[in-house]
Amino acid sequence: MPETDHGVDPRTPPAATRPTRRRVLATGAGAAALLGLGLAGRARAAAAPARLPVAAPAAPDPAGLAPYASYWFPDSLPSGTPGPGIVWRSLSGWAPESDPDLAYNTSTVPLAERFTPVPANRDARAGQARIASLVSFGPTAGNPSQGSPTADHYALTHWAYIDELVFWGGSAGEGIVLAPNAPVVDAAHRNGVRVLGNVFLPPVAYGGDLRWTRDLVRQDALGRFPIADALVRVARTYGFDGWFVNAETDGGDSALATRMRGFLRALRTAGEPHGLRITWYDAMNSTGRVGWQGALNALNQEFFEDRAGKVSDTMFVDFRWTPDTLAASGALADRLGRSRHDLWAAVDTESRGWDSVVDWDAIVPREREHVVSYGFYRPEWTRNHLADRSPGAFHRADDRFWTGESLDPARPAPGARWRAPATAVADRSTVTALPFACSFNTGHGLRWYDGGRAVSDAAWNHLGLQDRLPGRRWAVDTAGARPSVTLDFADAWRGGSSLLVEGALSAPAVIGLHATRLPLTRGTVLELVHATGSPEPVAVELGVAVREPSGPGEPVPYTWLPAGTRDSGQGWRTTRARLSSLAGRTAYGLAVRITALGRKPVVWRIGAVSVHDEPRTRRPAPPAAPVVDASARHDGRAWLRLSWRAAAGPGGRPRHHEVWRVLPDGTRTFLGGTCGTALYLPAVPRAGRERAAAFEVRAVDELYAASEPACATLTW
Repeated sequence: MPETDHGVDPRTPPAATRPTRRRVLATGAGAAALLGLGLAGRARAAAAPARLPVAAPAAPDPAGLAPYASYWFPDSLPSGTPGPGIVWRSLSGWAPESDPDLAYNTSTVPLAERFTPVPANRDARAGQARIASLVSFGPTAGNPSQGSPTADHYALTHWAYIDELVFWGGSAGEGIVLAPNAPVVDAAHRNGVRVLGNVFLPPVAYGGDLRWTRDLVRQDALGRFPIADALVRVARTYGFDGWFVNAETDGGDSALATRMRGFLRALRTAGEPHGLRITWYDAMNSTGRVGWQGALNALNQEFFEDRAGKVSDTMFVDFRWTPDTLAASGALADRLGRSRHDLWAAVDTESRGWDSVVDWDAIVPREREHVVSYGFYRPEWTRNHLADRSPGAFHRADDRFWTGESLDPARPAPGARWRAPATAVADRSTVTALPFACSFNTGHGLRWYDGGRAVSDAAWNHLGLQDRLPGRRWAVDTAGARPSVTLDFADAWRGGSSLLVEGALSAPAVIGLHATRLPLTRGTVLELVHATGSPEPVAVELGVAVREPSGPGEPVPYTWLPAGTRDSGQGWRTTRARLSSLAGRTAYGLAVRITALGRKPVVWRIGAVSVHDEPRTRRPAPPAAPVVDASARHDGRAWLRLSWRAAAGPGGRPRHHEVWRVLPDGTRTFLGGTCGTALYLPAVPRAGRERAAAFEVRAVDELYAASEPACATLTW
């Protein structure tokens, strides 16, 4: 599909396109809206997934029990019959009490507050440009609500640079209102990132129908907008943060544009008390026609700000922008009394990723104030373009996208054409309270580890189980050769991954971990779980910064704690340092320093880091009343829905819940986890001739302590 030409008349019909996954799913007249103009036209076919060393996929669900992310049409449905696996639903008929997948699609992690540490990069700015990210995590129909049994997943971890994430999707053949699934929202919220659902009114050339636009903005006899109220109800019920509204169905008039503006105002007015936000995409203008401006200007200003005040919170400026139109857009935002950084300048990364040609100085010039913010369209290119889509290969590519070629935000590669986010935008963090722990779990893996032991050999993904990972990947300070620092999936302490440091260390190496704002007391303890993978011994020290660097790009002033550790290939071990000497101060950052004690290359892992107050004797309260809500059995396997009630103990709601299978010989196997209170378990095999399958549900707290089990059984 050709790149968008800034000079193309937006009324020109698109060129023929090759089928994409979305178009294949949306059959007949309901073909997906993949117009080669505007935002819809940026959709392209994803690369075919590579073969991974994972367990065989689960057999098809014989009873249709699998829950999926919700999608709807505003009111009226398409003509014809939906394609395989697609269910046509009307949002006007949705109610929480009749939603069978409610427990699976509800996020439970509140939006965390963020702070901005002194940037690691001299050119990164705080308080200026921000980043929106439009991501397709899967198809509109059939997007699992609670993870799935594969490691081939866009497990985004660079939340530190993102302000807003749009759960991109929707098509004329499936549904055009798409709510984000719970794992994405839970992971984003843990890192302070808002997640928006998508309202997508497709171009006519690809199945769009103006009646859906009219359905969206319909008013009742009292002048109210019922679909605006429904959208607010969905976001509040499911626990996400607002809506991205993309009206690309042409053929309207000024009266329709006026109703659209009224709809946006009603949506924002109803959502604002609950913290909901609206982003408007630059497509429909004040004439009611679709005419992408590539700017904030007189033709689309009324959807951003009108005489009565704010209409939408932010605007996604179409790809047709130029340096002049962005400069004019920022100036107009200033005159309206709005922040120019509420404008997202579209950056298309779907087909070329870091090889995309972008006029960065038009958005984030290095020698003057940032002009506007910017929005990545489809950064999941970092996964989709790979021939090897194993988790390790994906994270190496994703680190390069967000950090740059040097893979060190503090030391960018000179002359790099790709202006990675770490070189322009200040990172942010949510690590502000004790207890805090990170086991470097990315939210997917080839197996599941517990205490350094593999307790499941099945591949998996579930972003809700992801840890708060270091935002700066990877800041390394050494006078010698820089070691390789990567997220690795061959071994782990807990979850699916660990932090691997390897290379010939000719001098001590400092690996920066989390930026923090942790209050320290006389009882505070810093713990590190680590191991060597080679005979080469290393000395390990723990670093705590009790003041910030003097400026962007300056060294972090760590206080080094003599842990007295000589790590020499004895398996996983825990190093503990008491921080009583720092009581009353604030920890602004955590780090480790390793020194090779021999001449051979080092292979060293961090399995977990935690900071907490002693003593840590209290375990979370167990969940209550686990029950199998529905099940199907076929050929010695069972598909089931399991739910329970969360118990709020002294420490509040648990971090997440885990579900384990207990085999007849007493061994336990990890099946999955969720931040919510319901989990779908596919293709659970019968163990021999057992009469019933036994399951345990445990609550897990912020330090990964597990509760006593609550038990449920399924009779064969």
